Amino acid sequence: MHDTHPPRTIRSFVLRAGRMGSGQQRALEELGPRFVLPYAAAPLDLEAAFGRGAPKILEIGFGMGDSTASIAANQPENDYLGVEVHTPGVGALLKRIGAAGLTNLRIVQHDAVEVLENMIPPASLDGVHIYFPDPWHKKRHHKRRLIQPIFVALLATRIKPGGYLHLATDWQDYAEQMLGVLQGEPSLVNTVADYAPRPVYRPLTKFEQRGLRLGHGVWDLVFRRV
Repeated sequence: MHDTHPPRTIRSFVLRAGRMGSGQQRALEELGPRFVLPYAAAPLDLEAAFGRGAPKILEIGFGMGDSTASIAANQPENDYLGVEVHTPGVGALLKRIGAAGLTNLRIVQHDAVEVLENMIPPASLDGVHIYFPDPWHKKRHHKRRLIQPIFVALLATRIKPGGYLHLATDWQDYAEQMLGVLQGEPSLVNTVADYAPRPVYRPLTKFEQRGLRLGHGVWDLVFRRV
């Protein structure tokens, strides 16, 4: 079977050689085999991956995993699949999984576009979280931004009817682009007039708290799949 998707030359991330702490390295070695799912160009059986039937939420680009672990701990009735390319972040989230005894989190360390194209079955997700993706703030780099019409169209196919897409950014011009892209996707409908109040399940990050104290804005967008 031939891949119908053209080869992508623009990526929304740069792989940085981040430093691994000894605790992160140990978590990778001890917990990775249980909680990290290997990337495969084949559909993932989500219920088998978590060992139960429960709402499945995908998070793209979880960074160091603070918010991811907090959400999973506070919403034990849901299962969360985090996708991240950076090894230190994967190690950090595994460390949090171990410390909190979380069982409703799994990780795929791979490019999110390929994970969506190949591993996530259509209409299988109850929700998607994308928090503070790289804003690529220089105008010439805007083409690297993750939230683009083609990507959102693909993402929407993986969300069940009635499921949601929740984005957050602290860059106003990226928020405006996000809003325009999501409004232009016919299978998504906004849950509010424009930007949503921060849902209670999304914790404030330390970075975000500092920004808010300095008067910086944060924009949340919550759309539903029709």
